[in-house]
Amino acid sequence: MMSLPFYQKSLEQYDHRYRNKDFRTSLSQYHEQQKKSSAIYTHGSTAYSSRSSAAHRQESQAFSQALAASYQQQASRATESSFASAVSRKAASAYDYGYSYGLTDSSLMLEDYSSKLSPQTKRAKKSLLSGEEKENLPSDYMVPIFSGRQVHVSGITDTEEERIKEAAAYIAQKNLLASEEGITTSKQSKVLKQSTSSLHQEEVFEKKSRKVAVRERAEHLSLRKTLEETEAFHRKLNEDHLLHAPEFVIKLRSHTVWEKENVKLHCSVSGWPEPRVTWYKNQVPINVHANPGKYIIESRYGMHTLEINNCDFEDTAQYRASAMNVKGELSAYASVVVKRYKGEFDETRFHAGASTLPLSFAVTPYGYASKFEIHFDDKFDVSFGREGETLSLGCRVVITPEIKHFQPEIQWYRNGAPISSSKWVQPQWSGDRATLTFSHLNKEDEGLYTIRVRMGEYYEQYGAYVFVRDADAEIEGAPASPLDVVCLDANKDYVIISWKQPAVDGGSPILGYFIDKCEVGTDSWSQCNDTPVKFARFPVTGLIEGRSYIFRVRAVNKTGIGLPSRVSEPVAALDAAEKAKLKSRPSAPWTGQIIVTEEEPREGVVPGPPTELSVTEATQSYVVLSWKPPSQRGHEGIVYFVEKCDTETENWQRVNTELPVKSPRFALFDLSEGKSYRFRVRCSNSAGVGEPSEATEMTVVQDKLDIPKAPGNIIPSRNTDSSVVVTWEESKDAKELVGYYIESSVVGSGKWEPCNNNPVKGSRFTCHGLATGQSYIFRVRAVNAAGLSEYSQDSEAIEVKAAIGGGESPDVWPELNDAPGGLTDSRGGMHETSQPTFKKNALLGSKLSKPPIPSSSQNLGQTEVSKVSERVQEELIPSPQKADLKGKSKSDALKKKKDIAAPSPPSDITCLESCRDSMVLGWKQPDKSGGAEITGYYVNYREVIDGVPGRWREANIKAVSEEAYKISNLKENTVYQFQVAAMNIAGLGAPSKVSECFKCEEWTIAVPGPPHSLKYSEVRKTSLVLQWKPPVYSGRTPVTGYFVDVKEAHAKDDQWRGLNEAAIKNLYLRVQGLKEGVSYVFRVRAINQAGVGKPSDLVGPVVAETHPETKEIVVSVDDDGIISLIFECNQMAPSSEFTWSKDYLSTEDSPRIEVESKGNKTKLTFKDLGMEDLGTFSCDVTDTDGIASSYVIDEEELKRLLALSQEHKFPTVPVKSELAVEVLEKGQVRFWMQAEKLSGNAKVNYVFNEKEVFEGPKYKMNIDRNTGIIEMFMEKLLDEDEGTYTFQLQDGRATGHSTLVLIGDVYKELQKEAEFQRQEWIRKQGPHFAEYLSWEVTGECNVLLKCKVANIKKETHILWYKDEREISVDETHDFKDGICTLLITEFSRKDAGTYEVILKDDRGKDKSRLKLVDEAFQELMTEVCKKIALSATDLKIQSTAEGIRLYSFVTYYLDDLKVNWSHNGTAIKYTDRVKTGATGEQIWLQINEPTPNDQGKYIMELFDGKMGHHKTVDLSGEAYDEAFAEFQRLKQAAIAEKNRARVVGGLPDVVTIQEGKVLNLTCTVWGDPTPEISWLKNEKSLDSDDHCSLRFEAGKTAYFTISGVTTTDSGKYGLVVKNKYGSETSDFTISVFIPEEEARVAAAKPEKGNKSK
Repeated sequence: MMSLPFYQKSLEQYDHRYRNKDFRTSLSQYHEQQKKSSAIYTHGSTAYSSRSSAAHRQESQAFSQALAASYQQQASRATESSFASAVSRKAASAYDYGYSYGLTDSSLMLEDYSSKLSPQTKRAKKSLLSGEEKENLPSDYMVPIFSGRQVHVSGITDTEEERIKEAAAYIAQKNLLASEEGITTSKQSKVLKQSTSSLHQEEVFEKKSRKVAVRERAEHLSLRKTLEETEAFHRKLNEDHLLHAPEFVIKLRSHTVWEKENVKLHCSVSGWPEPRVTWYKNQVPINVHANPGKYIIESRYGMHTLEINNCDFEDTAQYRASAMNVKGELSAYASVVVKRYKGEFDETRFHAGASTLPLSFAVTPYGYASKFEIHFDDKFDVSFGREGETLSLGCRVVITPEIKHFQPEIQWYRNGAPISSSKWVQPQWSGDRATLTFSHLNKEDEGLYTIRVRMGEYYEQYGAYVFVRDADAEIEGAPASPLDVVCLDANKDYVIISWKQPAVDGGSPILGYFIDKCEVGTDSWSQCNDTPVKFARFPVTGLIEGRSYIFRVRAVNKTGIGLPSRVSEPVAALDAAEKAKLKSRPSAPWTGQIIVTEEEPREGVVPGPPTELSVTEATQSYVVLSWKPPSQRGHEGIVYFVEKCDTETENWQRVNTELPVKSPRFALFDLSEGKSYRFRVRCSNSAGVGEPSEATEMTVVQDKLDIPKAPGNIIPSRNTDSSVVVTWEESKDAKELVGYYIESSVVGSGKWEPCNNNPVKGSRFTCHGLATGQSYIFRVRAVNAAGLSEYSQDSEAIEVKAAIGGGESPDVWPELNDAPGGLTDSRGGMHETSQPTFKKNALLGSKLSKPPIPSSSQNLGQTEVSKVSERVQEELIPSPQKADLKGKSKSDALKKKKDIAAPSPPSDITCLESCRDSMVLGWKQPDKSGGAEITGYYVNYREVIDGVPGRWREANIKAVSEEAYKISNLKENTVYQFQVAAMNIAGLGAPSKVSECFKCEEWTIAVPGPPHSLKYSEVRKTSLVLQWKPPVYSGRTPVTGYFVDVKEAHAKDDQWRGLNEAAIKNLYLRVQGLKEGVSYVFRVRAINQAGVGKPSDLVGPVVAETHPETKEIVVSVDDDGIISLIFECNQMAPSSEFTWSKDYLSTEDSPRIEVESKGNKTKLTFKDLGMEDLGTFSCDVTDTDGIASSYVIDEEELKRLLALSQEHKFPTVPVKSELAVEVLEKGQVRFWMQAEKLSGNAKVNYVFNEKEVFEGPKYKMNIDRNTGIIEMFMEKLLDEDEGTYTFQLQDGRATGHSTLVLIGDVYKELQKEAEFQRQEWIRKQGPHFAEYLSWEVTGECNVLLKCKVANIKKETHILWYKDEREISVDETHDFKDGICTLLITEFSRKDAGTYEVILKDDRGKDKSRLKLVDEAFQELMTEVCKKIALSATDLKIQSTAEGIRLYSFVTYYLDDLKVNWSHNGTAIKYTDRVKTGATGEQIWLQINEPTPNDQGKYIMELFDGKMGHHKTVDLSGEAYDEAFAEFQRLKQAAIAEKNRARVVGGLPDVVTIQEGKVLNLTCTVWGDPTPEISWLKNEKSLDSDDHCSLRFEAGKTAYFTISGVTTTDSGKYGLVVKNKYGSETSDFTISVFIPEEEARVAAAKPEKGNKSK
């Protein structure tokens, strides 16, 4: 007998009403306190013995009285003291409350000083805060009565209120510790006396005297002294027992607010000493005083708040609360986002209310905020319940920002399906809390529950799993109740009921199920079946037509009958097909009964036979038939009689003689299991019984649905400290799988307990409610309607503890990163409805070891493992032996046909998968089919023991149609050989060669097996299509794609090359790029997460060539627009057939197409071609050498075919050009259109304003049927010609028209254009401008005005004007090229104006005017500036004595050219040091006294008015160093030149003086520093003496004096000035003459003249 579930024991006392985390924590704390008898609190190891609760109560009462009296005095003095007195009294009452209920010393001492919240439950919250303060606190926050964390009475806080609160806390500590720390009893008694005295004084407060006041003051001083003693005592305590680091009990929460609103951030911090909280904005401390009124920081009772007033956009930031004490620092973060309203609005209206808000805010609640933040508080957790109990799931919903009058949309889901209110479950919403209440739990309620809260476009969801255990059985050992009772098929005669088997069988196998029914409105249940049924579906008969019923199911085992299931939904016994013919009205609605009235019977005819009779369901207990009523039935109702025939007797018997059937469905019972039957149906009415229907095929009475196989590879993995994730491989070949049951067992206990009571689909489940630290093993079983599978193998043992990081890592479960709506995280665990299978190595992250290779006596290469479903094949022909015995006559008859023979042997037998007791084989189909389709294969096998083969055995009785087969019931570790034979209608072919030896053993390979059944088709000279089937074994993970390899047939194995770089998911590939005439072979490899598997067997060789008679698929569209694909084959064999496929998948059952084949042609017709038909349609011809063709329909082809279909349905004359109008040269108007083609019978009607017009003086028509051009001409457009013009075409069946609307502005423009063209034609009769005056900017940045003239002669003159003043032009125009130009050099603003050129001769004149003013001039200047900018040379670097100059040359410079300089991307601000300018054609930037900061990239932008043109130079590195060095050199040279010693002036070049005179010369000298001077005479140094005086005064003036000049003083003199920068010599000549000598010389000159004569 199986034990009850594990959670039935461990959670018996689970209280469903209080399920939140805080309450459970409080209970655990309370139980721990009760168990503790002492606590170590003092320095050292002194133990405190517990005192009696009575003593504590007495001490507490005295203490409270003392405090009340003491603080009553202070209440009259200050408001803060009054508040503190109230706090102290409440503290004392709480203190008294703790001891009055028997709490020990340790529970009060240790827990009161802890940093946790108050352990009281949420239904009994107490608070010392005011109503306003409560509103500012988070909803789940509870203020501790006394934290007991203050170390000093004063010095920590600043207000009297906080000091009083600290004093009260330490008085409580003192009283607790007095007896153990040596505080004398006298002090305690003194406190008691003071308390008693204070209490007495409180009673006579109104009768106080001066003496009483003095006494009170003395007692107050005594109390303060006591507090000081307490402080001194507390310093002696061991602080290590009290100190702990800060911890955020309530963390900050992010907010999104609108501008102008206020926002308040809250947090609660615990720690000892009391942490100091500092607020930061973007990591910068907030200074309240720097922004008065902006920030308000408060701290009350451990609750710290930061209020931000009048938020603006700059308040969007990350805020941090940093809590710090001596034990450490901890921070909490929150973001504040301030949203800005779109547009402007009146702030007063915004605060006035919704009635005055703008429409964008008041229409919906979602206009108030750009984003809603939805949070779940007090959330429900993984829950456990029992059948019949009530359960409530709930959580508190917090929505930010809160919008009044608008509520969120709350929706609950179970396993992803929405839940609506019913008698079983009721969702509720109270405004801030959502609950889901189960009034009566059932196992159907087990599943993943998710709550989704939606607010506008934003939503959040949360979920957790609910487990429902079985109710206690009335009979011990009886099975649990079934679940999910559903009515599948309801009609007049029966209802099919289905259900799910329970997980708990009570300790013995379930023998079957009883079905009970109850008519709605009554409480009388009746059993429907006498013997238990094992199949989980059953047809219930004997129903009264029109009445409603409910059903339930009970399971039975050898012990007894279990509890009934939940009742089904009511169902009426009505035939859906007959409802339209029946007139019904509800009567007695409380019963659900429906009274049915049929039409009045009329005389009719004998009904015909029913049609489409078939067996819809067959089990070992019953068979269900279905048919269609006959078309010939008369006007009255008919009934049916069902007949059966045993195939062995061929006798027909009526089944329902006494109870006629009214519905076209019927369930038959009392059939012999294992026998074969055929069935037929007759119709009957008042006219008689009709002919029977066609009989059904032979039906064997047995369960067609097999019990699923056991799942495999059970892998548990850690999740949380109370849950484990279990994964498994799904059952192979499972049909109609309902789900899986998972069971767990504590290692060594031998007791298995269910983990779920509602079958789960998929291959993964989280088992909750496990004991932490305990080791468990798991097993899984599958379930379908046929029953429960065997148990899987037990998993490995796993210890229950939380995984690292709390749950699975994304690397292990990558698909959980994008969890669907039905997937919810609950305490690190995951639940989902379906997940793929994962292997153990992938789960645990262990290293993949090399998989063992299956042994074989001859081949060690078969390493791939395949997973093949054992397919049930129809028995096409008998087994080979029976075929030889029974089919001789047929074979003899077939052999007479020379063109049909048995197929050749299959080849290349391969082992695709090997298990412990089975193997999967694959092979190649025969090379020759014998001229007929291969109908199946037979497999034989034999054992090979020590190399000696045994006898052959048949592996299959029924022929298999696939080239793969699974042989079961083999012996493990045994070697086998195999043979395969193919069969067609001619008989069984010869068997294949004996295969290699394969050993039957379990394979553990991780990669997938080889694909199989490769074939090629559509062979062309450069391409073919390769198809294959997926590997039978996919490896440890599903196959993700395929790689196709190719090589030439005779190439070596190392010449394989891949055709696709990335894996493809299709099971086909069109191979392109083949060489014509070359023979190729192909292979395919599958890939999964573990890697690439073994390649498939080769297919080929195949020669890339196009058969001469190859034809392609042709698309056809008939006159009715029906689209078809047609294929023709002239090489068909007699047995060949056409098979169509889409994307190489059969289209046999597609409702969108129809296929018709006749002879050697086949046609595929689309019923309604659409997007669903996109793909590749191919047609294969069987029993040929791969003859096939395909046709691709993509989106472009789809559009073309649909357009073609529309055209064929409604033919139109194709139009090449729609009706258009144009103006001809002389102002004529031409209407024209062009059709694609026109026949000789084409007709055109010309319509103007709905009236046909004909050819005449006003209209000229023309039709060119060769080109399809249709024309109509009008000489002139008048006002009455405004309207609509239409050309109507008719060409056989095809019609068409084209319309042109000429009204309003369109017509006026056309009319104006026609008149303009007329005038233009007249103008062009004389000299005229072919092209009017325009301008052009030349490459030299000059402006060229030009025009083109025509129809001129020699006598034609051209005159230029500017602003009506003639411009004289030096050149004469020869008009050779017809171009006249006027060149304006260096164009500037002075050249703005209106230019005009006149062309005239005796035939007339023409003129052209060009305005170059305002915008036109600016446009021209922009182009000029652009040309100038483009002419700029590259920037160059020049060093000067002042600094560094960057310059560029342009053709010429204009002030309109804007020059901007930037340095390293930043615009340069011009100063005295950095200047820009232009000198001539040079544009420069002067950097005086450059520094290293001036290095970088310089950009000169020349802005032409529209865009900038850039020139760049890099003044850094070597370029800067060179320029700077040159600057330094030039600078020094300039300094030297400036300060060099020089003679400024004063000395003459020549001095002529008379002998005896005094010569005085003075000159000015300059130099810095002051130069040194020296004098020279005849290149020799001259010193000062009495005769020649040389003086230099003030460093500036030099004096040269000769007293009494003599002839010896004549000569060349020089003044040399010199300093450190250089020297200079100033030369002068002194010539001394004697007067007498001069006279004599003068007289001698005439004499010499006379002699020469």
